Amino acid sequence: MNILLGISGGIAAYKTPKLVSLFRERGDEVRIIASPNALQFVSPLTLSALAGHRVLFDLWSEGGDYEMNHIRLPEWADLFIVAPATANFLAKAANGMADDLLSTTLNAAGAGPDSACPVILCPAMNTRMWRHPATQRNLDTLIEWGYRVIPPVSGRLACTDQGEGRLPEPQEILESLKEMEF
Repeated sequence: MNILLGISGGIAAYKTPKLVSLFRERGDEVRIIASPNALQFVSPLTLSALAGHRVLFDLWSEGGDYEMNHIRLPEWADLFIVAPATANFLAKAANGMADDLLSTTLNAAGAGPDSACPVILCPAMNTRMWRHPATQRNLDTLIEWGYRVIPPVSGRLACTDQGEGRLPEPQEILESLKEMEF
């Protein structure tokens, strides 16, 4: 399967190298788009080494294997998964904002019956951010458009709070994907 992994800028990005490894172990081809903020949490060198392809993050220096990556990568992908999907990313997505490579690619992937590939969002954030009415409204909008969601789990968060908002472990994400029909 061709997996397009989007990584937005939250502390839960530290789990993405393991997720990439698990995809590769099962034989998936993985391409990665990281938001600029995601690269504050996880190294592009680590992700590139695990995926076997360079990490894309700059809308203005696309080049490489694909001309116009934000258009071609969703066409290449069998699945586009964003993990973690931060509150900021969900807000941008629900409002059609496209100001970096990740958000532009999500917009270009389309939604619902017009989408180039299925889109799965894995929200992760502090409990209060997760429960905020704006976040829930944004998520409802994205679900209405046809995006699917692997919800956050409860547990200890990076800020030491306990509650909902934790990104599921990579193996749990894979198990959730197996239960979804594409």
